[in-house]
Amino acid sequence: MKKINKKKILFYFLFFVFNITCSIVAVILYIKYYPIESKVITETVNKTVVSEQGIEDAINNVYDSVVTVNSYYNNELTGTGSGFIYKNDDKGYILTNNHVIENCNKFEVELSNGEVVEAKLLGSDEYSDLAVLSIDKNKVPKVATLGDSNLISVGNTVFTVGSPLGNDYSGSVTRGIISGKDRMVETNDVVTKVIQTDASINPGNSGGPLVNLAGEVIGITSMKLADESVEGMGFAIPINDAKEYANSLEKGEKISRPLLGVSLINVSDRYRLYYYNIYIDQNVTEGAVVAKVVGGSGAEKAGLQVGDVIVKINNQEIKNISRLRYYLYQYNIGDKVNVTYIRNGEEKNAEVTLIGE
Repeated sequence: MKKINKKKILFYFLFFVFNITCSIVAVILYIKYYPIESKVITETVNKTVVSEQGIEDAINNVYDSVVTVNSYYNNELTGTGSGFIYKNDDKGYILTNNHVIENCNKFEVELSNGEVVEAKLLGSDEYSDLAVLSIDKNKVPKVATLGDSNLISVGNTVFTVGSPLGNDYSGSVTRGIISGKDRMVETNDVVTKVIQTDASINPGNSGGPLVNLAGEVIGITSMKLADESVEGMGFAIPINDAKEYANSLEKGEKISRPLLGVSLINVSDRYRLYYYNIYIDQNVTEGAVVAKVVGGSGAEKAGLQVGDVIVKINNQEIKNISRLRYYLYQYNIGDKVNVTYIRNGEEKNAEVTLIGE
């Protein structure tokens, strides 16, 4: 008969008891901390639900104020875009982009309920790319709430409402975030300060609202960076900038901007400089070259001459004509600005009084 090993039995017994004890402790700890985990999960789910509900509420807050803008030339449809009703007073006022209505003489807007109504162009401005249309006040379904674009932060959730590719897709909503603010984008000799977003923007969205989670319009969708290698780079005009122009455009007033009183050529445009018999130092690679000085202007009185290369306005560096205009338009007619320019290789300064157009 085999002899029983009491030490081995005792070892297995103690090992068994140890495992049972560890299991009980593990269960107790799990039961103790599981409610906290459940609470965290529940709170996360609730926050997600609230967030999604907030987006729905924000969309509902602005949706019916958005319109599709149909632009015609001699009764022929030439293009479509978007816009939104921002005021309802003696008439309904609609903000959109200038390039949506440019070179057209008849306008219609399609409301969120599908009704098409005639619209009148009150005013437009090419430089800011803004335009104001009006419709019968009794046709206005809803007025958008305008927010404060100075309060936005990178990473904020935003969405757009508009008509990508025309009427067939009117009322389309896209969602994204603010990818950047105070971006300086240059197109067609114009520098514009814009909000960058990755919310999808397509042809037909132009003029529609960029909206925050409070349902407030913080920008006007204006352009998309068109490049096969780039995705998710759309831009919007800050609503605070648009507000500055809206009152004048409503009245049909032309936006008057200050001028130095000169005609200019970019330093990089060597062909035009040669055409006008203007020769500058090859070491000067940036700036705006004076090609003509208007008689009686602030520039003439300050002594600027043909061939001078303007390189700074009040210490803001001027790389080209677009940048010069951007910084110059921060001032008013009658203001004095310090102009830094290069003449015959020497840097000089002059105080110029700005004139009107």
